[in-house]
Amino acid sequence: MDLGAFSVSLSVKDIAASRDFYEKLGFEPIGGNADDNWLILRNGNHVIGLFQGMFDKNMLTFNPGWNQQCKETDAFTDVREIQRMLKEQGVELYSEADETSKGPASITLFDPDGNPILIDQHR
Repeated sequence: MDLGAFSVSLSVKDIAASRDFYEKLGFEPIGGNADDNWLILRNGNHVIGLFQGMFDKNMLTFNPGWNQQCKETDAFTDVREIQRMLKEQGVELYSEADETSKGPASITLFDPDGNPILIDQHR
């Protein structure tokens, strides 16, 4: 099961303050829009998302079909296939993708400690 690119999505109170802080750690904006309350930052292969007012908790995020540089991969495991495999293993999903759809879709689940995991396919 290839989950694709990995990032941490942070629920922040003040996106400008968070951006300033992470820039001091060497992160640079590569996507998003602070005016829309979200930014994607990168430092080498490390990616974090800053989201103000969009999520209740920080979460782990995986993007099938992308590598760590946000480039499309030739082959990848579709989120609907990941969903099917997880359900076969008895993993409870909080939100599911429409199995009859194609293209962009997402699923959400929680680890045993309640940490949210988003598997978000953009292609």
